[in-house]
Amino acid sequence: MPSQAPGPVDLARLQQVLDGPWAEVRNAHRRHLDERFLPVYGETGDQARERITRLLGELPVKLGIASAFPTQYGGGSDVGGSIIATEMLAQVDLSLMVKAGVQWGLFGGAVAALGTRRHHDAYLRDIISGRILGCFAMTETGHGSDVQQLRTTCTYDPRTQSFDLHTPHEAARKDYIGNAARDGRMAVVFAQLVTNGRRHGVHAWLVPIRDERGNPLPGVTIGDAGAKAGLLGVDNGRLSFDHVTVPRDMLLDRYGQVAEDGTYSSPIENDSRRFFTMLGTLVRGRVSVGGAASSATKSALTIAVRYGDIRRQFSTPDAEREVLLNDYLAHQRKLLPALATSYALHFAQAELVAAVHEVQGGDGPVDERRQRELESRAAGLKAAQTWHAARTIQLCREACGGAGYLAENRLPGLRADTDVFTTFEGDNTVLLQLVAKGLLTGYRDEFGSLDGWGRASFVAEQVREMVLERTAARSLIQQLISAVPGRDEEVAVTDRGWQLKIFDDREKHLLEGAIRRLRNGASSKQDRPFDIFNDVQDHVLTAAAAHIDRITLEAFVAGIEDTADPAVRALLSRVCDLYALTVIEAHKGWLLEHGRLTPARSKAITAVVNGLLKELRPQMRTLVDGFAIPDIWLHAAILREEPGRQETMTAHDTASA
Repeated sequence: MPSQAPGPVDLARLQQVLDGPWAEVRNAHRRHLDERFLPVYGETGDQARERITRLLGELPVKLGIASAFPTQYGGGSDVGGSIIATEMLAQVDLSLMVKAGVQWGLFGGAVAALGTRRHHDAYLRDIISGRILGCFAMTETGHGSDVQQLRTTCTYDPRTQSFDLHTPHEAARKDYIGNAARDGRMAVVFAQLVTNGRRHGVHAWLVPIRDERGNPLPGVTIGDAGAKAGLLGVDNGRLSFDHVTVPRDMLLDRYGQVAEDGTYSSPIENDSRRFFTMLGTLVRGRVSVGGAASSATKSALTIAVRYGDIRRQFSTPDAEREVLLNDYLAHQRKLLPALATSYALHFAQAELVAAVHEVQGGDGPVDERRQRELESRAAGLKAAQTWHAARTIQLCREACGGAGYLAENRLPGLRADTDVFTTFEGDNTVLLQLVAKGLLTGYRDEFGSLDGWGRASFVAEQVREMVLERTAARSLIQQLISAVPGRDEEVAVTDRGWQLKIFDDREKHLLEGAIRRLRNGASSKQDRPFDIFNDVQDHVLTAAAAHIDRITLEAFVAGIEDTADPAVRALLSRVCDLYALTVIEAHKGWLLEHGRLTPARSKAITAVVNGLLKELRPQMRTLVDGFAIPDIWLHAAILREEPGRQETMTAHDTASA
C-alpha cells in the first residue's frame, strides 16, 4: 500500500467539523461547566444525590437540555440543541446528565409531546425552571422492554369523572424510576386505559406523588431502588399505586381522549399504531442515550491516548529510554480502531440528530413514514453506541494498567455509569429486533411486539427498497459503488467504493437469507408463529447489525464529503479506511464463507490495517484533541503527572508494582 499518511492538521478546523451546526451549544457548555460540575470521587450515595440535585438548578436552560421546549414556555424550540446538550453533559458527569435527562427529556418531554395546551400552560414553565421535579414511570418490574403489556391500570369512573390508578400486583410496580426515590413531586405514569369496560391500550397520566413536604400522597408507595453499580447521583426508586384517584384532565390526551361520560376517542383508531405513535414522539430519549454513551467513550479514549503518550514501558536494545505505550502496535491495535469507530459513530449520530431536529422540530404534523425511519435508526444506533461504549471504556481502562482502576483517573466511573446504557431506553437486543422487523416488513404491518412476525408477509422487493432508500448522500454512495471494477483483484482495499460495496452486499445477503428462512418457516409452521421468528432470531439480529454498520459507514463518508479543509479531509479519510477495514477484518469468516473475500485479500487487509495504524500513530493526540474536551472535564490524575516522572520509571519499578 503506497504511503498516504495525512500531514499536519489545523486542530481548530478539525474541531469545527466535529462540533457541527450546534457548535455554539457545545462551546456554551465548555464555558459554563466548571469545577463545580465535576464528579466527586469517593462520595456516598446520599452525598452524590444532594450534589446532583443542587447542580441541576445551575444548568443553562436556553442552550441546555431544556432548550427543546417551546420558546413561549421558557425553552428555545431547539430539539437538536437539546440532544447536543445531553452529549456535552455526559462528558462532565453522567449522573447529572441522567438526572437532567429524566427531568427535561423524559418527564418534561412526555408532558410536551403527549399533553395538550392546558397541560403545557399549567406545568411546562415550572418543569423547565425546576420548580416541579418529576419522573417518568413507564418500566414495570415484570415488563421492561414489552411496554405494550404493562399491567398497571387506570380505570375511568363517569360518576366521579376521575380515573382509578392501580398497581394490581408486585410485578406491576414501577421500577428503576429516576427522580422517584428522593426528588420527584409528580410522575408521568403509563398504564392501561380502561373506560366503559373496555381497554384502549397504554396511555400516560400526569400524577402527583408527593406533597409539598416530600411525603408520599395517599395511596402512593415510594421505595428506593437501592445500591447500584453506578450513577450514584440519580435517585432511582419504585412506585406503586393503591387505587389512587386521578382527575380526568390529568390524562395526557393528545392521542386519546375520554369524555365526561367515559366515551373514548382518538385520531388513531388502531391501538398498536396509536401506542407506537405515542412512543415515537419520545424518540429523543433514545437518541440522547446513544449520544451520551459516545461522549463518555470519547472521554475514555482521550484519557487513554494522552496517557499512552507519556507512559513508557520497557526499553529497546538500541535505546536507553523506555518505549511510549502508544508506539507499540498492540496498543495501537487497541486504541486506534476504537477511536476510528468513535469517529464513524460521531458522524452517524450527527446525521441522526439533524433528522430528529427536522422531523420533530416543526409545529406541523409529523411525517409518519419519516418518523418510523427515525425510530428504527435511533434504535439501531443506540445499540451500536452503547455496546461500543461498554467495550471501549473497558479497553481504555486496561490500556492504562493499574492506574486505570483508580477512581481518581475517571475510567472506573465512566465504565460503571455507562453500563446501564445497554439496557436503558430499550434493551439493545430488543432494539436490534425492532430494526430487523422494520427492514423486513417495510413498516407495512402493525408496529409492535414480536407476536406479529408470523403473520407478516415478507416481500423481497420492499426489503430492498427500504435498505436503499433511507440513507443520506445516497447518490454519492451509489456513484462510488458503481465505479468499483468487476474483479476484486483490480481494486485496492482502501478504495471507498469497494468498502461500501462490501458493507452493502453483506447487509443485502443477510436480509435476503432471513427472508427465505422466514418464508420457509411460514409455510411449514403456520400454527406456530412464535417459532417462525425464534428459529431465525440470530440471523435477523446479525442482519440488523450489518444494517447499522452500513449506515454508519455511509454517514462517515457523507461527513468527509462535506469537509472543506483538505488536511482535515485527508485525515478523516484515513480514519474512515481504518474503521471500514477493521469491521471487514472482524467479519472475515463470513466474508470468506460467502465468497466476498479471497484468502489472499483477507490476509492483505490485516497488513493494510497495520499500515494504517503506523500512519495514524502520529495523529492519535490530534484525533482525541479534535473532540475538544476541556482538560478539566477529563478529571484524571494520571494526566496531571509530570512526563519526566514517567520517563524515569525503570523496569525494576514496573516489576515491583
